[in-house]
This record gives sequence, C-alpha cells and structure tokens, in this order.
Amino acid sequence: METKNNNVVLSEEDYNILRNHVTPNPDNPMSLAYELSRAEVVKKDKVPADRVRINSQVTIQDQQSKVKTTVTIVEPAQADMKQQKISFLTPIGSALIGFKIGDEVEWKMPVGVRTYKILEVKNP
Repeated sequence: METKNNNVVLSEEDYNILRNHVTPNPDNPMSLAYELSRAEVVKKDKVPADRVRINSQVTIQDQQSKVKTTVTIVEPAQADMKQQKISFLTPIGSALIGFKIGDEVEWKMPVGVRTYKILEVKNP
C-alpha cells in the first residue's frame, strides 16, 4: 500500500482484533500486517472521529473511474455483500482501516493497483 503523508491510527481494541486475523508479513507494503506494524495504537476514546475503524461506514471514490462506493468495514463473520458489509480481510477493507477522510490509498486489487480517496467516515 502506498499513501501520501498518511499514518494509520487504530484503537487498541481494533488492533488486537486485526492482529489475531493476520499472518505476520510486515515486510510486504501491500499487506495488512505491514500496516499494523507501523500503526499508532491509541485508547478507543482517543481515535479521531474521521478514522476508519471496524464497523465504520466509509464512502470512497476510485480515483481512476471516479465511481463512489459506500461500504461498512466488519469482521469476517459479519461480511455480507448484499448489505455492503465487507471484511477487513478483503483487499479494500485492509486498504482503508486506520486511515482518515481525505487520505488516498493505493492497494493491489485483483484488477491491478487502484487508488481510492476516503470521502466520508461514519462511526457507530
């Protein structure tokens, strides 16, 4: 994953959930393990409101096609594409977690590397 002056901020709770689902591989910059290795981990009440977390509803825009999509980032067992709920283990879920409104993230998708801009974040 490539980002421009973006840093990952995660709550301790989200960090621990993510860590339990990830195979260690902090050397691959296109992996969730890499993002976890460089994340700033803070208390739940210290995570800024505009950060993508587990259970966040996120509106993103594909910077190539300009298509906007809204998804909710959930744990794998809660994923349901009909309800626009995607697992944090999917490529796009991994790409977004911990970033904030205005950030652009690049992530290797099955169709190639894509750049997404985070337009809106709603947290429960």
